[in-house]
Amino acid sequence: MNLTQFRFDTDGDGIATLTWDMPGRSMNVITERVMDELEQVIRHVTSEASIKGCVIISGKDSFSGGADLGMLEASSHRYVETARTKGEKIARQEFFDGTRRLSLLYRELEVSGKPWVAAINGVCLGGAFELALACHYRIASDNPKTRVGLPEIKVGLFPGAGGTQRVIRLMPTGDALQMLFKGEQLRANAAKGMGLLHEVAPLAELHDKARAWILAGNKGVAPWDDPKFKPPSGRVYSPAGMMVWPAANAIYRRETQDNYPAAKAILQAAFEGLQLPMDLALRVESRWFAHILGTKEARAMIRSLFVSMGELNKGARRPKSVAPTKISKVGIIGAGFMGASIAYVAALNGIDVALIDQTLEGAERGKAHSHKLMSDQIAKGRAKTAERDALLAHIFPSDDYAALSDCDLVIEAVFEDRNVKAQAIAKAQAAMRADAIFASNTSTLPISSLAKNFARPVDFLGIHFFSPVERMMLVEVIQGKETGERALATALDFVRLLRKTPIVVNDSRGFYANRCVLNYVREGHLMLMEGVPPAMVENVARMAGMPVGPLSLNDEVALDLAWKILQATKADLGAAAADPAQERLLDALVNTHGRLGRKNGKGFYDYPEKGAKRLWAGLADLQSVKLNPDLLDIAEMKQRFLVTQALEAARTVEEGVITDPREADVGSILGFGFAPYSGGTLSYIDGMGVSEFVLLCDHLAKKYGERFKPCGLLLDMAAAKETFYGRFAKAKEAA
Repeated sequence: MNLTQFRFDTDGDGIATLTWDMPGRSMNVITERVMDELEQVIRHVTSEASIKGCVIISGKDSFSGGADLGMLEASSHRYVETARTKGEKIARQEFFDGTRRLSLLYRELEVSGKPWVAAINGVCLGGAFELALACHYRIASDNPKTRVGLPEIKVGLFPGAGGTQRVIRLMPTGDALQMLFKGEQLRANAAKGMGLLHEVAPLAELHDKARAWILAGNKGVAPWDDPKFKPPSGRVYSPAGMMVWPAANAIYRRETQDNYPAAKAILQAAFEGLQLPMDLALRVESRWFAHILGTKEARAMIRSLFVSMGELNKGARRPKSVAPTKISKVGIIGAGFMGASIAYVAALNGIDVALIDQTLEGAERGKAHSHKLMSDQIAKGRAKTAERDALLAHIFPSDDYAALSDCDLVIEAVFEDRNVKAQAIAKAQAAMRADAIFASNTSTLPISSLAKNFARPVDFLGIHFFSPVERMMLVEVIQGKETGERALATALDFVRLLRKTPIVVNDSRGFYANRCVLNYVREGHLMLMEGVPPAMVENVARMAGMPVGPLSLNDEVALDLAWKILQATKADLGAAAADPAQERLLDALVNTHGRLGRKNGKGFYDYPEKGAKRLWAGLADLQSVKLNPDLLDIAEMKQRFLVTQALEAARTVEEGVITDPREADVGSILGFGFAPYSGGTLSYIDGMGVSEFVLLCDHLAKKYGERFKPCGLLLDMAAAKETFYGRFAKAKEAA
């Protein structure tokens, strides 16, 4: 055998060990070369009489992250090219055969007649876990970092190498569908309890226990290949089955609004596959997988949530002329909710933090926020007391700005007021090192104007975190007019240390994410004032693919903040910059009724101490008209919610705030949850076609106002039949 991605050895007892250890990579992934070599090994083990069985183990810290999705993306491009050169029929057959190869390979292993054991340490996800599921015994290490799972749904796909068919035969149907729909990573003991693993053992014993299972004479026969096998939940068409499948279909529609073809394919493949022998079931799964891989939703999600996000995480926008920066200690000014949360994620990743507040008591409260977050994790079994103590040891609360003297980076997270920020900047720069970088966590104030308060504007920029910081994966890095490359590189290195995804944007009021999301919230306000029932506003937004309705979202960020932003916008840009209907609504809620949002228990919703939140009944009194919900165009309402955000994203490109479509798309999904199935704001436009999008904007502008008027860039692109990815990819190549 000619192996480069694996090592293969056979011991004196006839037990083979296949060690997966791809050269030049920190993580094993499934590639064409890996499949070629795995095929050689399977056939060798099958045909060699002296080999009793085989253990698959990793030579790295983790088993494997799964398939290289770039390989799948390339297969879609090959399909288009083959269809052009050889015809649609040949292209479809080649595409199906190519996408099915891994499934057939795993089935060949499963029916080889020899026992195979997967010995798992670290992460084992996607196609790698499907390999483990095809093995006859699965043993995982008790390493706290060990995780198994099938997360394909998160990038618009579903397990297509036997995952749906094996999971649905290992677990009760309802549990299996839930696992496949959520795509979560499971800890070893949880996976064992669910029947996905057979054994959990110390890492040092993993290989020996795997060998011992084979030496004990266990056979290489999967449960479903036994003629007496019965699925855990019985037959599909049975009283028990009919308790599951109608409910599963209803849950699918409730959770996805039919926006995610891959989720529907999971349901179909599982439902159809359970009624067939395994080989036919796998063929059904493969047909659904090929279909889904060819959908625009899968292509867009793979591009944005795998390819583009991976490139940004690896520093695609980092200035290459700047050497790697060392960030050992950061200073955070302001120990309120945002500042304390930034301190938490920094300390969680081993960075020392000087946490400054007006009083030592305030700074200590900020540190206590980290204590609470870690205690919550301990209570859920996700962390240990020693880990909490280690994290807290990185946070140094103080009321003295002198504590910033040895910080590499200082971030202000004080109240969103120019004067307050100016005072914090002045005190900080008097204490900082001459080479330290200063960043503002402002969410709306232009960075260039704040930088005027700093003696070294070249070392000043914005690092905008989203709330809650510990859960939100996006960080906006904002360049002011004078921000230098070293400051940008330092900020990006810091974000990478936090294991978050950065996007780089140029200075503007609201930057990128807030500009788009404020449009979303405004559209909800205006629908309400038009007379649309409040519940319908919220539900239609979720139907469009948004994670929460605009009224609920506004409650979370605070209604008085929305009022202040509106007034600040009027002061800076003139009265015409504010919509009168939106202003009347916020004025009534905030100033007349004192409804500030979740923070004071009353906003668009009431928040009782016990029980679920509910829409405030008084909203009806704020509507001068009430429209009949049965006569409203739901499809058009959904378009309004998505178009207003995508149009604002196009404006940020026209203004040079966003210069890379990858950042617009990734930022929109991670930052404010823009309909992930679309691939992001600009992919939404590209997927529709710029000309069609312009026509839709014109229609909405005539009906609802100038805010929907397409910008000049869109008109130019429509005339030239361009796409954002086509136009700006060419621009980057030319540069």
